Amino acid sequence: MSTDPVGRFLTALDPDHREAVGARPREEQERLAAAWERELETDTELDSLDELSPQAAEAEAARRVLGREAG
Repeated sequence: MSTDPVGRFLTALDPDHREAVGARPREEQERLAAAWERELETDTELDSLDELSPQAAEAEAARRVLGREAG
């Protein structure tokens, strides 16, 4: 597993979003990855999901970050 936050964030995204975010400047990718890590650390709902499926928790956090970005 990659320890690079951007790589981990991109892996958590669905393929369409992964391609779109991957095309953005590195600074923006790093900003989104940092927001994703904060979401994983601070959201208590994701803690329960993480115990059942770490990948699902990471994907949900990624969706939330991109949702805030879009809206």
